[in-house]
Amino acid sequence: MVFRTILICIMGFSSGLLVSAGVFTVLFVVGLVPRFAGKTNTARYELFYEECIIFGSVLACILSVFPIESSLGAMMTHVSFLCQALLVLIGIFAGIFVGCLAIALAEVLDGIPIFARRVKLKKGLDIAIFSVAIGKVTGSLIYFIMDFFELV
Repeated sequence: MVFRTILICIMGFSSGLLVSAGVFTVLFVVGLVPRFAGKTNTARYELFYEECIIFGSVLACILSVFPIESSLGAMMTHVSFLCQALLVLIGIFAGIFVGCLAIALAEVLDGIPIFARRVKLKKGLDIAIFSVAIGKVTGSLIYFIMDFFELV
């Protein structure tokens, strides 16, 4: 029983590391942080920005596993208001971040036609892009359907 628990902990931690490494890689390959630093003339703080993104992601993961509301909300009434205010602040920053990430990804997509010309891809680019979109939609539907039936 103890071995199984340790194995599950190791697998969960390893999977989390792999997923977070993939997310951070996408963010840095897209060039979101350097672009923000360049536009705001704060390039000297670029490392600080990257550390804030990593810290925010780790904190969000911890809070999603160990919610503050359930453990502290029963003890004090003002904690609930504080959590709601923090949630609004996080929502604003997350919305700004997702919007900027979408714009950065749209700029990356501008590179697809250039790549197609370089590899001399004459036919099938529309099918490749459509296949990626269908795969994304299918994966999202499977995820949300499974989540819905888990709640019911």
